[in-house]
Amino acid sequence: MLTFPALALAAYLLGSVPAGLVVARLFHGPDPRTAGSGNPGAANLFRLLGPRAGALTLAGDALKGALPALLAWHWLAPLGPWREAAVSAVAAAAVLGHIYPVYFKFQGGKGVATAFGVVAALAPWAALNLVVVYLAALAQTRVFSAAALMCAWLLPVAVGLFSDSKAFLLLAGVLSGLILVRHRENLERLLQGAEPRI
Repeated sequence: MLTFPALALAAYLLGSVPAGLVVARLFHGPDPRTAGSGNPGAANLFRLLGPRAGALTLAGDALKGALPALLAWHWLAPLGPWREAAVSAVAAAAVLGHIYPVYFKFQGGKGVATAFGVVAALAPWAALNLVVVYLAALAQTRVFSAAALMCAWLLPVAVGLFSDSKAFLLLAGVLSGLILVRHRENLERLLQGAEPRI
């Protein structure tokens, strides 16, 4: 069945499209990969070009995760008991594309928004609770990375509480690990009190 590998490849290629770079060019702003924090994610676009650019980047990156997951869920139904595992693999490919984009020498973002898009598609109640956690952490700390790290740590817990799928739980663990690894420098700055605040 060619649908699964084709979807996985398409998900990776879609994930590799840098929403932040597209938004920066639309706003005639600097390349986010070389300005601000050097990350093409929503937080850096927010700092560089304002809340509208940050929101558009967030939406674009989230859609890169949600769309492949939703398409895979519908198109891979014939796989039966292997459906959830295959959908999880397609979703993971989208996040890997964002973090390691083929178009930019495998140097991409940190995966937060794209992973959120995946969770919103596959376990919406878990995603809703993570939004609450993110907003509460952001209001308390005024630091984007602190809120992201809190959600990354709680991601497997949220998916485990609101989904019965073992495959989705494993996916949540993998995505959590990827996000935490990508935020290791942010964590070091947080511990030093040097992470920028809003």
